[in-house]
Amino acid sequence: MTAHKHALNRRLSRRLAVVGAITAGGLLLAACGGNDMEGMDHGSGSSASASASPTRATGEKPASGAFNDADVMFAQMMIPHHEQALEMAGLADGRASDAEVKSLVADIEKAQDPEIRTMKSWLKAWGKPESAGESMPGMDHGSGGMDHGSGMSGMMSDEDMKKLEGAKGTEFDRMFAEMMIEHHKGAITMAQDEQKNGRNATAKKLAADVVKTQSAEVEKFEKILDRL
Repeated sequence: MTAHKHALNRRLSRRLAVVGAITAGGLLLAACGGNDMEGMDHGSGSSASASASPTRATGEKPASGAFNDADVMFAQMMIPHHEQALEMAGLADGRASDAEVKSLVADIEKAQDPEIRTMKSWLKAWGKPESAGESMPGMDHGSGGMDHGSGMSGMMSDEDMKKLEGAKGTEFDRMFAEMMIEHHKGAITMAQDEQKNGRNATAKKLAADVVKTQSAEVEKFEKILDRL
């Protein structure tokens, strides 16, 4: 056999070895991921995979395991609810004057922004849209607002948000506290519904955290109102 043929054979052998390694790795990954495909329930009786890998990359808790329609609706409704809370918190910059209000604003931003990302990752893993869409009449996607008749408790109207934006100093602090109390109470009601009707353990844990955290914040806002 010539030296040229020997070289060709060596290159071919190396390519086959690489292909074999890739194939073996793919089979190993498939075998390792097999158990993650079992036990996922939409509530419709069918099964689906809720891969945890996208959430692990960002440090979020994967909502693996069985889930039902209540879990999906909880995430779909709580995402825009949290987003409005962050919008309200954003208005505090340059408007709020009370130190405790500013501290609570920071707490809200610290807690709710990561929760939004987490719930979005759940819906993606569950194969569900981020918005409940037509299942929630009264939702105004164009303005970013939502009226009280939409089925989402505690949401501020566009008019409410404009009033808050136009306030400053003590007036802002008082208005912000009043609105956030109502907003938080709406979130607490939604979270309690999830605790009662949801199936996914991770979603129910987040709901419990919402109830605990926002109930404590409601008490703080009420005390702020008492002294303003």
